[in-house]
Amino acid sequence: MAGKGNGGSYRSAKSGRYVTKAYGKSHPRTTLKEAPGKSGSTGGSYRSAISGRFVMAKHGKANPGTTVREK
Repeated sequence: MAGKGNGGSYRSAKSGRYVTKAYGKSHPRTTLKEAPGKSGSTGGSYRSAISGRFVMAKHGKANPGTTVREK
């Protein structure tokens, strides 16, 4: 497991927990790289781990294994 770093960090779409950089790079469809600093968090929106794009809440709730809710 990894903590938040200055250069951005990786988060699992399945658990929402931070993961190591090596794990994040080896599992790109189920992890997201977060932007460093305050720009990494956007509130209560959902982001696709596959595309990295924001998705509608309905899609995020229906696909918890491949989306992350950003708080």
